[in-house]
Amino acid sequence: MLLKEHRKISNRLKKYSDIERLSKTTKYEEDLLLVLYTQKVVRKATARFYKVKSRSQALHRLWKNGKSIYAIAKHIDFPPVLLGLIILSEEGISRKMYRNFLNDLDRAPTPRLKRELAQVAKKDHIYSPEGYDIQTERGRKSELAINDWLREHGVKFRIEAELRNQYPKTPDFLLDKPINVRGTDISWIESKGTFGDTHEIQKNLRSQLQPYREMFGCGMVIYWYGFITPSPLTDGILIESKEFLNEWEE
Repeated sequence: MLLKEHRKISNRLKKYSDIERLSKTTKYEEDLLLVLYTQKVVRKATARFYKVKSRSQALHRLWKNGKSIYAIAKHIDFPPVLLGLIILSEEGISRKMYRNFLNDLDRAPTPRLKRELAQVAKKDHIYSPEGYDIQTERGRKSELAINDWLREHGVKFRIEAELRNQYPKTPDFLLDKPINVRGTDISWIESKGTFGDTHEIQKNLRSQLQPYREMFGCGMVIYWYGFITPSPLTDGILIESKEFLNEWEE
């Protein structure tokens, strides 16, 4: 996807309901639009989290005075599940306890809290347990597809779980022998169940991909939902989408 087109689509994804609307008026499927919307929401929430958290006492007072978590979240334009965590931390509820309540509403200590947590879980499509499960399953499926592809081509490899205690950072797949991809011998593959826009690629380069390059040599990252073009220069690191799995020839 061209950078200009990505910006255009991202700007039009202002709320969750825009996903279905845009899928009907553009060539893009809902899965991709959900990924783009998720990345946009998460980045905005991450950038604002500590600023909102600094107001936790004032927000908690609003809640104690009867305003719901969802109503406050809507007013300040912040993900309701995250806001609930911030507000309820003032009640002595830990992150783990909060997640337990969200995953099993019957464990909530009061009827009001049960009612409000049900509401925020329903309204928050990204940070709710359902939203988290969707993102986790997306990553699991993409890794499984690459796993199957490597086996079909007789490529031997070790997965992250087998490498974890041997190296400070580990890719999803470390190949026993390099394979040639577009003229480059690659020794590892990293799977990302996301879209590789400029921000995502740069973040992954700093935190994972460049360290893999230094430890294991050239490699490849597969962004399951595509990537931006032109993409950032990545010496010794190939960037591909899931279509690569059907295109590669030994």
